[in-house]
Amino acid sequence: MSNKQAYKVMVVDDEPDIVELLQYNLIKEGYEVRTATDGKKAIEIAKEFLPHLILMDIMMPHMDGVETGRRLRELPEINTTFIIFLTARSEEYSEVAAFDIGADDYITKPIKPRALMSRISALFRRESKKVHQDDKVAVGGLTIDKKSYTVVNGMVPITFPKKEFELLFFLAQNPNKVFSRDDLLQNIWGTDVYVLARTVDVHVRKVREKIGEGYIKTIKGVGYKFDTNA
Repeated sequence: MSNKQAYKVMVVDDEPDIVELLQYNLIKEGYEVRTATDGKKAIEIAKEFLPHLILMDIMMPHMDGVETGRRLRELPEINTTFIIFLTARSEEYSEVAAFDIGADDYITKPIKPRALMSRISALFRRESKKVHQDDKVAVGGLTIDKKSYTVVNGMVPITFPKKEFELLFFLAQNPNKVFSRDDLLQNIWGTDVYVLARTVDVHVRKVREKIGEGYIKTIKGVGYKFDTNA
């Protein structure tokens, strides 16, 4: 997609003033917008609206943003949707929890609308520029298909959240090459998003749990590589 009108954005926050502010600025930028005031309603709307991006507060009643994000990531139709968390909290554990469930960005309130719109545009631009020579990688019994965001191990399909899939696909597309944590952060999360290096380790661990220990090797003191001899 090359124009903003093609993108759908959902805003999830229990503060009406913030919802109104974000909705106004997003519509002004040309995005199609839907809103929700809690996690449960967000899940219902997301199933029908199928947003390309979800802007979601972490601190909400009944179901917080991290739990809502985790449940959204379990839905195949939402698996590739961008999620940006908005929060008044700056504690490291909140940030780690957000990225652990597959967040694409994490922004601390108070929100600066122009800066936020710029980050959203950059996110969509970066996605539209991702051009791969081959959208499918097959190694041993493992098949990774970028077009459908599916992974099959043997004959068994495996569900991956967006960032776990992108990490696996990137490593598999560059077999036997060692990447540092910083390399992976820049290639998967981008240079305009601050993510802790520990996030890479967490995602590698989760990928290994699903495909087995042999494919992604740890090179001590350096980083990780995808081993075609697994």
